[in-house]
This record gives sequence, structure tokens and C-alpha cells, in this order.
Amino acid sequence: MALPMLVFVYGTLKRGGRNQGFLRRARFVASWQTAPAYQLFDLGTYPGAWRPGTTALQGELYEVDALTLAALDRLEEVPRVYRRESIQTDFGPAILYLLQRMPRSARRCASGRWP
Repeated sequence: MALPMLVFVYGTLKRGGRNQGFLRRARFVASWQTAPAYQLFDLGTYPGAWRPGTTALQGELYEVDALTLAALDRLEEVPRVYRRESIQTDFGPAILYLLQRMPRSARRCASGRWP
């Protein structure tokens, strides 16, 4: 059996978000923010993060199992639209989904929070 993993979410997977149901088997760990090393974009119905940048992403950490992680990969269309990046958090290493390509025209969320 695989050990639980941490995932950092910053958009539609957060509590109250339209895709939060994908985390029904997950355990909420904490609200958290990353180091100021990213850019966050509003892509209309969802956000996307890009590195490098100077913004701290605001989001939530969840402990997930392998089945949930596989479902998240499908939702995020890894590796076509997003890619996984490992980040260090106060609770241990976590997975963060970053855009594969920098958006050409999207509103930047300077606060690091979406929406």
C-alpha cells in the first residue's frame, strides 16, 4: 500500500470549489501559502500557476491516496496541460500542479489567490 501524499491546491479543488468532490477521500491538512516564487493566472473558469515569479500562492494542503492522485492527474490533464512539481511545505513535501506553458493572454492574480 502506497503512503499518503500531500497535494497543494489553489483553485477549483479548494473547499467550496466546483471540483472539491475529487478530494472526498482526502484529508484536509491546512490552509497554506507557498514561497513567493510563482505567477498565478485567471484562465476564466480555473487558475493556472507558473514558475518563476514573485507571488506566493494561497491555497490548501490535502493528504491524498494513490487513487485520488491519479484522479487529480486526469482532471489536471497531466502532462498535456499541467505538470507536477514537488515543493517543500511546513508539513513535508507536497505536489503542486503548474501549467506546462505560459499563458499568452490571461489576467494575472497578483494577490496569489483565486478567484
